[in-house]
Amino acid sequence: AAPLPPPPPSGRPRPCVRFKCGFTGPVLDVLSRRPGWQQAKDEEEWDFLWCDVSWLRENFDHTYMEEHVRICHFRNHYELSRKNYLVKNLKRFRKQLERDAGKLEAAKCDFFPKTFEMPLEYHLFVEEFRKKPGTTWIMKPVGRSQGKGIFLFRKLKDIVDWKKVRTTVFSLGNLVLFLFFHPLFLPMTCSDGGRTEEQKDETQIETYVAQQYIENPYLIGGRKFDLRVYVLVTSYIPLKAWLYRDGFARFSNTRFTLNSIDDHYVHLTNVAVQKTARDYDPEKGCKWMIQQLRQYLTAKHGAGSVEVLFADMDNIFIKSLQSVQKVIISDKHCFELYGYDILIDRNLKPWLLEVNASPSLIASSQEDYELKCHLLKDTLHIVDMEGRLTGKEKRVGGFDLIWNDGPVSREGNLGTLVNGSFMANTHLGCYNDRKQQLKQLFRTLSA
Repeated sequence: AAPLPPPPPSGRPRPCVRFKCGFTGPVLDVLSRRPGWQQAKDEEEWDFLWCDVSWLRENFDHTYMEEHVRICHFRNHYELSRKNYLVKNLKRFRKQLERDAGKLEAAKCDFFPKTFEMPLEYHLFVEEFRKKPGTTWIMKPVGRSQGKGIFLFRKLKDIVDWKKVRTTVFSLGNLVLFLFFHPLFLPMTCSDGGRTEEQKDETQIETYVAQQYIENPYLIGGRKFDLRVYVLVTSYIPLKAWLYRDGFARFSNTRFTLNSIDDHYVHLTNVAVQKTARDYDPEKGCKWMIQQLRQYLTAKHGAGSVEVLFADMDNIFIKSLQSVQKVIISDKHCFELYGYDILIDRNLKPWLLEVNASPSLIASSQEDYELKCHLLKDTLHIVDMEGRLTGKEKRVGGFDLIWNDGPVSREGNLGTLVNGSFMANTHLGCYNDRKQQLKQLFRTLSA
């Protein structure tokens, strides 16, 4: 990607930003309509890339990038987004906090259910399983999304049968590897000495996590839901993170019960699952805006309890990012828009279910389309290819800066106390007057 010319005086935008995009829908719409941006042709050099993670795996290490170039993923984003790595990093970070700051501080990491990597930690899982017979567990493949491959179970027999299948596949995979590397079978290799794609597929063993199921989810209208919240990270060293004010609650289409653990329409809130239900209404959908949810909870439980709940969610965002801060490759060309999935239980305790490095940006309704377009526009404002921002902004559109190498307060500088107490610069689920804010922001910058 060739360098852009330096920005003109008075903060005016660069004449052109050439982008490439591997998606359709809201992402491509927003990029195409952005003033001064144009889509690069197939072989043309580009300045900005919105790609999927498969492009990253295949091309990142072989792509030279000029100073100004930006790409929408960090190189090893999977340290946070793969379910097994997420839990492994959180467990390690919790132990570190306990050593450095004590048990009280470490307890702030107790926001994810008991989780075991399978089949690697199978024996540890069995030991825990036998402590509480009858408990419901949920099995998830670590590298899939949209509810694929997930199942619930209560009997060890279910997991024993699963383990037998996996062990058989694993043994076959080892046999393929043995034959592949044995001197008599060297002709099986491809011309460059590596494995063919077919051989890679045969020997790849899928990893799962077994996670204790939250049996007491908060219900509205008898239905289970979880939250999708957006966090934008523009740097890991130092850590700089933004929280979006908008988000949504995803509801199941069927009333919650623990009597039918095989019914995915009861237990999985993914839109990809719910929209296949017989009585699903595409016009109505199964989402609430997070502002609606916050108003509902405030009316039912009071503003104080809801403030505590949302502060606990802020803690989840920060602690999870800190847990991978030292292992993520912090490249100045990279940023990441994460989709956090949060479940609230009946005690108003939030639980982290997973973090998505490629949250769905496909719209399921007009309201959903508008939310995602605004989210993407504000992401591009912060990435700031045009060079218009000063770098000292604490709010840009619907994003609020929540961490900048330390906590950010609503007033003043980092760590500022307001009337003797710290007020974090977070407004999740609050009114989002992003258009007025952006007008005022860019009017001030121009002046």
